[in-house]
Amino acid sequence: MPFVIVTYDIEEKRVNKVRKTLKKYLRWCQNSVFDGEISVGNLAQCRSDLAKITDKKFDSIYFYIIENPNNIKKTIHGVEKNPDDNFL
Repeated sequence: MPFVIVTYDIEEKRVNKVRKTLKKYLRWCQNSVFDGEISVGNLAQCRSDLAKITDKKFDSIYFYIIENPNNIKKTIHGVEKNPDDNFL
């Protein structure tokens, strides 16, 4: 399964819907950032769900897809966000 990092810049009126959608598939790790392992099928469904919510003229979502999760090393400088925090 690939590891995915998703960052986004969404107009305020749609941002909560985007957050809720991403939370179904990935874990929140920082404001406007989600990450985690996800199947190819779930990634396609996630992207489809997001396409129904967003406006391509105003919103942007970046998908960083790492095919080999063994190559990921994560370090944190500063405070680690609690992935269980519910800010939605």
